[in-house]
Amino acid sequence: MTAARDEGDSARPWTIAEVAAEHGVTHRTVRFYEDQGLLRPERRGTQRLYHPRDRVRLALVLRGKRLGFDLAEIRRIVDMYDKEPGEAGQLRYLVDQIAARRADLEQRRHDIEVTLAELADVEARCRATLATLPTPAPERVTR
Repeated sequence: MTAARDEGDSARPWTIAEVAAEHGVTHRTVRFYEDQGLLRPERRGTQRLYHPRDRVRLALVLRGKRLGFDLAEIRRIVDMYDKEPGEAGQLRYLVDQIAARRADLEQRRHDIEVTLAELADVEARCRATLATLPTPAPERVTR
């Protein structure tokens, strides 16, 4: 287990183990996001060194996944910070994406509520019908 790092230590490059532990993910997850071009650690031989920018990007990627965005959307949002129109454009785009995601989730919630109501109705009718039917006699076993 990697020891906790001091705040003053944050400018020094971090290893993959430290970055993974900081974000509660596996080394494989960190490497996957690197393979997807979302992280660009410095390479020294076989060692990956993650700078503050990589750590922030990983935090943003993981937040995007929790919010339900796919990797293409996450990449677009994260990459916008470094390109035109910069942070303001990134934030406007993100607000639009959040609104679209919220609308999708609200629709799903509505659909689930309708389905649950339909299930309750069908169940109640089945139980009511069962209550009116005669109870079958137990079968006799003959030898």
